[in-house]
Amino acid sequence: MAIHAGRHHLGTESGRIVLATLREGFAAQAGHDLTLELARWSGELVVGDDLAPRSLEVTLDLGSLVVREGSGGLKPLTDRDKREIAATARKVLGSDRHPEASFSATGFEPASQGGGVISGTLTIRGRSRPFRLAVSQPGPDDYRATGAVVQSDFGVKPYTGFLGALKVRDAVDVQVDVSIPGTEGAPA
Repeated sequence: MAIHAGRHHLGTESGRIVLATLREGFAAQAGHDLTLELARWSGELVVGDDLAPRSLEVTLDLGSLVVREGSGGLKPLTDRDKREIAATARKVLGSDRHPEASFSATGFEPASQGGGVISGTLTIRGRSRPFRLAVSQPGPDDYRATGAVVQSDFGVKPYTGFLGALKVRDAVDVQVDVSIPGTEGAPA
């Protein structure tokens, strides 16, 4: 089965966007490595008649960040901890003034073994920077894109606690998993 030409709607019903933060600093053992998810996002992939991707536009609701889990730390995260951390993350991102981030693809580079690279522009807090995602195809209709966002490139000061002894690493890992029915064996 090949990918269908046309417009493919993407969003929470067809996939997930997960962010992973890592801790560092003298008091790193007190904090948690976090897995956060964007609970609201949408996008559109346009595929040409030659079955090659033509465009990809994604909008991310930064106010929808939720903490899914935390590993490490001195004690397990409670539901209250997760809500407070999510609120702090939204504050650090300035989601009240800049509620959305966006990604607009500018190039698709297929790899000979499947997958490839999507290049584009990521905009966070009104700042736009080049961004690349490595794409793989873990299942017949499933795609995974991974990359890392350096917060300071977008004017985001990574979270610090305990007078700077606990820090969130500047680079945040991004993993996007989407299912696009009818794409088995198609170029990424």
